[in-house]
Amino acid sequence: EVVYNTPCFLAYFRNATPEAELGNLNIGSRPARRRADNAGIGSLRAIPWQFAWTQTRLILPSWLGVGDSIMAAIQQGHRKELCEMYKEWPFFAATIDLIEMILAKSDARISELYDETLVKDPEQIALGQALRLKLANTCQAVLEVSGHTILLQHNTTLRRLILIRNPFIDPINVMQCEILRRLREDPNNSALRDALLISINGIAAGMRNTG
Repeated sequence: EVVYNTPCFLAYFRNATPEAELGNLNIGSRPARRRADNAGIGSLRAIPWQFAWTQTRLILPSWLGVGDSIMAAIQQGHRKELCEMYKEWPFFAATIDLIEMILAKSDARISELYDETLVKDPEQIALGQALRLKLANTCQAVLEVSGHTILLQHNTTLRRLILIRNPFIDPINVMQCEILRRLREDPNNSALRDALLISINGIAAGMRNTG
């Protein structure tokens, strides 16, 4: 619903992420978009779609809708069943654990920095705030099911690795925001394009999730 029924969503996606610039860089084997008369959400390819959101640390496609679904089930009185499913059904537990890992790698502060630097339209700014609220609500919903008090409580090694990597990835995100701002003002600047590519590779390597 958010993706398809929010009029400013596509514009927000293009402004708040490096999606538009990905098509101009020599990465990937196919164009970032399919050829289509209507250049809407349906024209985007899956890998650039995920990749762009991962760069901003929102990682939206991996968790959007999960929190709403869990909370709807809890509100209908199925909290006990969800907790039992997590304890007794390996497939469901693995799915929740995977989402926990993605949420642990997400960072609303970094996503907000991209908005502050690159997004000017008030409706798009409000949309970014709403998405980050959904991120926080999804974290709470997943913890309700897993019974953990913090994300990745059951996997202290991975949680520690993420905490160790973040101080190295964060400055690259800060630099990427500024590179994108300058590149959009000077799109033919080859030095900025090279710098953007380096930042993209650095964030992808640090996140260990490229899309």
